[in-house]
Amino acid sequence: MALYDAVADLPVTVESVALRRRARDTSSGFERVTTTFRLRGGGELGRGEDVTYDAPDHDALYDDPEAATDGAAAADGDAAADFSELLGEWTFAEFSDHLDDADLFPRGDPERMTARPYRRWAVESAALDLALRRADTDLGTVLGRDRDPVRFVASTRLGDPPSLDRVNTISERVPGVEFKLDPTSDWSDAVFEGLPVERVRILDLKGLYEGTDVDQEPDPAFYERVVSAFPEAVLEDPNLTDETRRIFEGEEDRVSWDYPITGVGSVDALPFEPRWLNVKPSRFGTIESLFETLEWAAERDVSLYGGGQFELGVGRSHLHLLASLFYPDGPNDVAPGTYNDHEVPARLPASPLAPSAAPRGLDF
Repeated sequence: MALYDAVADLPVTVESVALRRRARDTSSGFERVTTTFRLRGGGELGRGEDVTYDAPDHDALYDDPEAATDGAAAADGDAAADFSELLGEWTFAEFSDHLDDADLFPRGDPERMTARPYRRWAVESAALDLALRRADTDLGTVLGRDRDPVRFVASTRLGDPPSLDRVNTISERVPGVEFKLDPTSDWSDAVFEGLPVERVRILDLKGLYEGTDVDQEPDPAFYERVVSAFPEAVLEDPNLTDETRRIFEGEEDRVSWDYPITGVGSVDALPFEPRWLNVKPSRFGTIESLFETLEWAAERDVSLYGGGQFELGVGRSHLHLLASLFYPDGPNDVAPGTYNDHEVPARLPASPLAPSAAPRGLDF
């Protein structure tokens, strides 16, 4: 793999590991908690964000989670978990191989298995950030790719009961803004008819989630309504059952996949070769798996766009960087974090986002 080969031999020296906890209320009605892994070595700092969804998995890392939260004490010394096995001198590929056997949940198993690749991604991205900074370079330069402005969409749910209020408010703040929406079976006729159809780029059907607060049953009548009401939108994660498969016949070119995508093997297991994929790096767990999938998509002319997971720290910037390098013009669900505020701010940044002038490491 040409992409992974470009970073595999970068030296990585990890002299210390520290953590930083963040917490914030979101527009989806829950408190988001994340942990930033901070790897230091040779006078440089590399950072990566753990987007594990269950707060107890983050809290277990600290003696006093509240004291470790950004905005309170926020000191690197507040971590209680021991990550000394990450210390040492490696190439980046050697460090990644070492993580195969490292215990990234030293104080107990996570509540959900999806947490394992999320934390693995946090540590690997921190190590790559550190390696690039030690080499006084950035990812785009090492890969030989330009950083382009990143187009993004605003992602939001419509509340309970569903209303157009948030969509209308965001549209007033940012004229022309495009959207990624999560249709639900309780959308009324007024909601369907009031949405800006031409600006709805992605409809996340969430048909593959199980046991979460956002599960959406694969109802044929509901799917038919969504597919016909938004004839140009990308249709993400439908549940293709015996009853619903027919609805997507002839629509395969606008079906996208998100939840099941963890690498090339998962793409090969899809019901048909996709024309769209939502790239959420943390689902891949490793840089190697992500890069392999990006190369697979490029060889087959598969359209890509980035997906966010309510990142609170550096993880959001990392999403912007990857989108900038590989799919800058996609309907990227990577809007700046202010779009996730519980109350819509008076001022919001508009798309596209411009890259920084002098990047280092994984800077966007």
